Amino acid sequence: MFNVGDYIVYPMHGAGTIDAIEEKDILGQKQTYYILKMPGEVKVMVPTDKAEEIGVREIIDKTSADKVLKILEEDKTEMSMNWNKRYRDNMEKMKSGDIYELADVVRNLSFKQKEKGLSTGEKKMLTNAKQILVSELVLAENSSKDEVEGLIENKISSSFKEFELDNIEPVQQVVNKFIPFEDNEAN
Repeated sequence: MFNVGDYIVYPMHGAGTIDAIEEKDILGQKQTYYILKMPGEVKVMVPTDKAEEIGVREIIDKTSADKVLKILEEDKTEMSMNWNKRYRDNMEKMKSGDIYELADVVRNLSFKQKEKGLSTGEKKMLTNAKQILVSELVLAENSSKDEVEGLIENKISSSFKEFELDNIEPVQQVVNKFIPFEDNEAN
């Protein structure tokens, strides 16, 4: 049971605060609801007796936040080459409400975007996953949204350079060798 003022995470929506606990009569059914204040001044009502089943949980602590940031520094995990399967797998990770799975989705899709771009659907998924991740890390780290967004981007960029740039450069070197560009022709 959560209390008014508790920071919580609602899967697929992000972290917020329990603004109130109210009894509502909806379609003749009296039920108690958590009234959640989410980022962007969005309010969500969640039945208190279904909160755990839906995946509502407390926000992570500082130690867990550090583990999330470590995940962003790691190499990507294997993803399906099939767009539909990859999308479904990532959606399942996001729906799980597990912050570590969410960090994995953010890192993997960010790498894929840097490598060769993402489809419109995966771009939206990445944006949504980042927003959810940022909303929780802002509260866990007691930082601003801009600071957390910058931190995430720096971690991903560093790990991409460490793990993936070596995989891309040889291909680019071959392309440059066999396809002369104007700068190379002047030499």
